[in-house]
Parts: sequence; structure tokens; C-alpha cells
Amino acid sequence: MIRVFLRKSKWTPDDELAFFGEPELFRPPEQPVAISVPFTWDIPRAEQLQRSWSRFYNRVELGGPGLGDPGGEFTAGLFLRKGITITSRGCIRHCPWCHVPAREGRIRELKSIAPGHIIQDNNILACSKAHVERVFAMLRDQRKAASFNGGLDARLLRPWHLELFRSITINELWFAADEDGAIRPLKYAAKLFGELPLWKKRAYVMIGYDGESLNQAEARLEAVYDMGFLPFCQLYQPEEPIVYDRHWADLARKWSRPAAYNKKRGGKKWSI
Repeated sequence: MIRVFLRKSKWTPDDELAFFGEPELFRPPEQPVAISVPFTWDIPRAEQLQRSWSRFYNRVELGGPGLGDPGGEFTAGLFLRKGITITSRGCIRHCPWCHVPAREGRIRELKSIAPGHIIQDNNILACSKAHVERVFAMLRDQRKAASFNGGLDARLLRPWHLELFRSITINELWFAADEDGAIRPLKYAAKLFGELPLWKKRAYVMIGYDGESLNQAEARLEAVYDMGFLPFCQLYQPEEPIVYDRHWADLARKWSRPAAYNKKRGGKKWSI
């Protein structure tokens, strides 16, 4: 199956049936075409690409999170590059800014655990102990160190989780710190993973939601950093994108580049 992506990123596949944008001069033979739509604001561009690809192929369909696709069993290498895996769908939380609960529902553990060293689940720690143990058994068989890029929910950490994390080689742990209420659980996570070096502990930090001021956002970013995590700042964006002024854009840019803010603040040592 041909897969068409609106843009190239480090997450997109790079095999011979993965394409980006308009049809190329030399194309594969007749077969189904799937156009991936990651965000709602991508829909107009995706529909235009559907028309373009339909000039050469009989079956061209749109799908993906931007169209409310709840997701099913995960196929490695199909819509995410090889090495990335998803072992569950949905989430137990109902964060008002997140579309996952409405789109995918409550947590669903997938029957098959596709191999991969990058875990992209929405909330892997919300899964049952039996499922999480199966995931870690798979990770112990991988050649590369594990990265939990989906965002770990520090509120769900238990001692048995820590034992499993200690059983594998870790590349990166990504936590979620999107509101003030996440700070206290993050302190607990900082204590549990205190032996890990700074560069292995990271946190998604959304800013600008629900009237948050620039000073409040920066204070939360500073707090996350002071706990021993590298923040990755993301400006809140609803379905109708917000155009932020220069001050917000500058803050987000600064706190999405660890090499920049780490150096400016004196630079904590990135030891292994």
C-alpha cells in the first residue's frame, strides 16, 4: 500500500512506498493509497492531495488522528518508521486540551505487541501490570536503548514500574507536565529516577492554556528544569490554531532547545 504524508519528519517511514506531498513522475503500479492526516488543520491540504493522487490511482483514502480515527492494531513501519511501536490506544484521563479520550476512548491494550525501542503509547503506565510486563520483555530483546516518547504519567508510577525500568537500558524518559498539578507528581518521578543523567529525563510542557500568563508559563518551565528534567515546550493549539505574539513564540523557542537554555543557565552536566 502506498502511504502519503503531508510532511517529512523523523517519525515518518522512508521505504519505497512512502511518499510526501504530490505524486511523483515515477510511481508504483496500481494499488490502494492511504493519505495520513495528523491534525484537523491538515484536512484541506489532505483533500487536495487526494484529488491529485486520484488522477493516477483508483482507491485513494484519507485517515488518521486529524479525522478522528480511533486507531486499531498497530503495524510496525506502516505509518510510523521502524523502531517505533504503539502497544495501547486511548487514555484514562480526560484532560480538556487533549483529543485522545474523545478519539480513542479509554485505555485499550493491543493484542499484539509490535517490536520497537521507541514506545509511543498515549499512557503506557495506565495499562495493566501484565501488559506492561510484556512490553518490557519485548524491550529487553531490542538492540537499541528504550525511549518512552509518548509521555509518562508520573501520577501512575508504582514501585513495580521502577523495577521494570531498571531491567532495561534507557535512552530517554519523557514525562508530561502540562499544568501546575503535574509538578508534585513530577517531583516524585525525579526522586525515583534520580540516578539517571539529565539528558535522559525530559518533559513535555504545554504553555498558554486557559489564560496562563507568560510569567506563569516560564515559572513552570523553570520548575521542571530545576527538578532535573529537560523541558520541551509546546504552545497550546486548539482545533482553530492560535497565532501567538513574539513573546510567546520566543519563550517556546527557547525552552524547546535544551542546548540553548541549558547553556544560558550555567549548564547542568550531561553525564551518562
